[in-house]
Amino acid sequence: MKIAVLSLFILFLFSHQINAQEEAHYDESKVPDYELPNILETSEGDPVSTFNEWRYERRPEIVGIFAEQVYGQMPQHFDSIEFIVVSENGSALNGTATAKEIDITITRNGNSLPIRLNLLIPNDAEKPVPVTLLMNHRGPEYMDITLESKEDFWPAETILQRGYAAAVYSVGDVADDDPDTYTEDILETLYPEQIGQDDGMMALSAWGWGAMRIMDYFETDDDIDQQKSMLVGHSRGGKSALWTGANDERWGIIVANESGAVGAALSKRKFGETVEIINNGFPYWFTPNFEAFNQNESEMPFDQHMLLATIAPRGVYITAAEDDEWADPKGMYESLLHASEVYESIYGISIPLSVRMPAINNPTDNSYAAYHIRDGEHDLKIYDWVQFLNFADRHFHINKTK
Repeated sequence: MKIAVLSLFILFLFSHQINAQEEAHYDESKVPDYELPNILETSEGDPVSTFNEWRYERRPEIVGIFAEQVYGQMPQHFDSIEFIVVSENGSALNGTATAKEIDITITRNGNSLPIRLNLLIPNDAEKPVPVTLLMNHRGPEYMDITLESKEDFWPAETILQRGYAAAVYSVGDVADDDPDTYTEDILETLYPEQIGQDDGMMALSAWGWGAMRIMDYFETDDDIDQQKSMLVGHSRGGKSALWTGANDERWGIIVANESGAVGAALSKRKFGETVEIINNGFPYWFTPNFEAFNQNESEMPFDQHMLLATIAPRGVYITAAEDDEWADPKGMYESLLHASEVYESIYGISIPLSVRMPAINNPTDNSYAAYHIRDGEHDLKIYDWVQFLNFADRHFHINKTK
């Protein structure tokens, strides 16, 4: 009898816990009333109307809020960085490209961490060339420098044909995309003091830190025009790419492909994946502080439109897919729409975005803050890459296309 009662009690607790979890919905009528924080107003309520007020007060404040409350610190101090060209083939891909494998080794307090960069540079393009970098969170077949394994996820041939260098690295070199092992690389090796801090470095910050070290390399390669650089991240990589762009202004364009919750989408809409759902599913991506907003988005003194605004006046490209309601396509578009206020009010850059979302497969055509939603599922497709490159041509004023 006691065992039966205990079993019923455990079942009750389990059911209660499941019911307490927030369920995703895809119904616009269930989106709560919400008010977004004013990008152009400090936390103290002071208006922001000038470049200096934005540049030296509000923008740093926003980056600090996201570091403390969401993504964690991105420490920059280390003792040395070394670039070693492991291999170089000037006649790769039937002579059309130069292929390089570079080890970027960062040392701090006597400990070192290597990051492998795969790089393809078009031979027939005028040097230095613009560059794209993909943050790869998939397997090694998605970054095959020989292109024997060709994947739409990293369509290096398409990128090269457009006159851009194609670069890729594995985020796993910096932090595994795994809750049990994500600390084993950068954190345990270089920044162990960050582990366990309420605002310490987490996986998304670690991946961005890796991209920043690759930018350090680009600045040393005479074949690369680092001023014309585009950082591309898909899904979780898109979240990290946006955070990287907020911290490293050397990137000319940030692309967040279908980045969804705590990427480009507005959290306060509570549409599709919510703060609680993503925190429970991927707690190693975000700081422990972020858990305070589980089922409590209305109390957030920030939202993702503020993160997008920190990229201004550089280029930002946000994407969605028709069948990917989990990532809230409308919430991502509205986030970009609100972020455009900084481009227009602070920098005087017109961002002709309609209040209505663009139609499927009908990308916006401006040069600074753009969006598209394509048909299909959650993925990174050739179609997406072509739009990124078109945007980069416009943003960087590159007239030559192939």
